[in-house]
Amino acid sequence: AAPPLLLADAAGRAALGCDALAGVSVVDLDTATPAWANLPASDPDPRALGLSSRHLAYVIYTSGSSGTPKGVMVEHAQIVRLFEATESCYRFTEHDVWCLFHSFSFDFSVWELWGALRYGGRLILVPSHTALSAPDFHDVICKSGVTVLNQTPSAFKALMDLEQSSVRNRLRYVIFGGEALEPSILKPWYARHSDRAPQLINMYGITETTVHVTYRPLDQSDTTASGSLIGKRISDLRVYLLDGHGAPVPFGAVGELYIGGAGVARGYLNRPELTAERFIAS
Repeated sequence: AAPPLLLADAAGRAALGCDALAGVSVVDLDTATPAWANLPASDPDPRALGLSSRHLAYVIYTSGSSGTPKGVMVEHAQIVRLFEATESCYRFTEHDVWCLFHSFSFDFSVWELWGALRYGGRLILVPSHTALSAPDFHDVICKSGVTVLNQTPSAFKALMDLEQSSVRNRLRYVIFGGEALEPSILKPWYARHSDRAPQLINMYGITETTVHVTYRPLDQSDTTASGSLIGKRISDLRVYLLDGHGAPVPFGAVGELYIGGAGVARGYLNRPELTAERFIAS
């Protein structure tokens, strides 16, 4: 990524090591007089600085199916529209409690972190050792009053058996992503939660399309389905099923999924050839 500037405390510098810091300007967060001490307390005018929603918000590296990491460039506008386009699906509020369960190197964390901040809710930071222990994580969910839980299906499967505990959760939504969901694994959940179940939702997406592409509310009848139910596109996206020549396939035929619309990222960092190959003109 070749970042020109690094904000780091002593623990961060030690973790990175001297070699990683060579040639990078480091802002020391431990100094008694921070670099911003003499700057105004108010936010600067972004327009005066030439900033806009088209500037980058983050770069997340993903290997996908290739095994070779590539940095995906996502702009501020693409994150903001993700929450605007899903507003009617969820109606999140400032009363919701989210948890940052996933690593910030995985784009599911974008939904968790900025979802809480976007709606003025509360965000619970889950330590890595807690995330690896289903009983400990279940305890955090219940005691912190988490209402919006985001999980890969495999992680949620480990939580389901703990729901027979006397400690109850306050979940409104459990949102799946990150890997294919086999609906049959949810049978034990629905067997125990038919009278007080939070809404389970499956969402499909990839890093290059800003976290989520499709939305599918689930119910108990879906547990008999085979294969992952990814649902319908988010309102500001377009989804096409095309053949090897880029033509739409007939109904019921196998094809490749192409995504278009406001959520598509800028491209791959410093990989113009790969960007031209994967981010095609409509």
